[in-house]
Amino acid sequence: MWPVHGAYTDAFVRGDHEYLMPVEPGVDLPGPSAWGWSRAREVAAESLRDEHVDVVVLQNPEEAAKVQLLTGMVPGRDVPAVYLEHNTPGPGSCVHPLSGQDDVPIVHVTHFNRLFWDSGLAPTHVVEHGVPDPGALYTGELERIGVVVNEPVRRWRATGTDLLPAFAREAPVDVFGMGGERLHAAFPGEHGVVAAGDLPPSRLHPELARRRVYLHPFRWTSLGLALLEAMHLGMPVVALATTEAARAVPPEAGAISTCVDDLVHAARVLIENPEDARRSGAVAREAALHRYGLPAFLAAWDVLLEELTGPRFRTGRLLMPTQERRSQ
Repeated sequence: MWPVHGAYTDAFVRGDHEYLMPVEPGVDLPGPSAWGWSRAREVAAESLRDEHVDVVVLQNPEEAAKVQLLTGMVPGRDVPAVYLEHNTPGPGSCVHPLSGQDDVPIVHVTHFNRLFWDSGLAPTHVVEHGVPDPGALYTGELERIGVVVNEPVRRWRATGTDLLPAFAREAPVDVFGMGGERLHAAFPGEHGVVAAGDLPPSRLHPELARRRVYLHPFRWTSLGLALLEAMHLGMPVVALATTEAARAVPPEAGAISTCVDDLVHAARVLIENPEDARRSGAVAREAALHRYGLPAFLAAWDVLLEELTGPRFRTGRLLMPTQERRSQ
């Protein structure tokens, strides 16, 4: 599976197109069938020259050269291409790698990212995230706080991992995601921050929905799909008002602020008042369905790709190089 962007791809390949995913020797990733992607098809990298490709979706700077090597086509010159930028720029490094050209437009996943990246000459677009609706599974039966973050110790301040003990004084904080087992050593003697495991979506969603509150403590990251999934579940949200979260989370969905003390207080109130939590969760779900529902996401991509390639795209194939990139 794709360690960083599998969830995004899961939404993207639900469109009405055929998606080609190159498989390279030595890259051991689960194929489309493992995800249930009926419109995605694995293609051996050495066979790409035999395929008809209408548009290329790039996701890291090295892929343009790789596509040229594998297909003989230069993205943006010989075949239409877009660069899908998932990440928020790092502090002090806001010039985008594609800023010096105008053949390949950059698609940002949030308005915040588009604002903060210096995209230079490159045309830019925003296609906001779309999330397959897992259903209104929220029960809130457990007086616990749920968090989803991969590598919480390695990413530490960026993901707000250092803030978790403050919330754990109000209720146990269950941290789902990869690398959570390192939390025990990071917080010696702190028993309120619990590694809840790295679960597949089919298990994660119902387990997360049993927690009373969802916490989004990220200081600096692109908008997390886990936050949007939690809102779809109907969970009340307590979130730092940073990056795109300030646009995504309405205050009535729980609480959003840059004041940690205010968020800790809000979490306590929601823990103690299950009916208020349920009402806030309903607001969160409504907001998520409206802005981050799958139909709007796929429609936005269709408009953009139609603009790039014309009417023939409707029966075309998309090439998505399956390269693992670094964590956000």
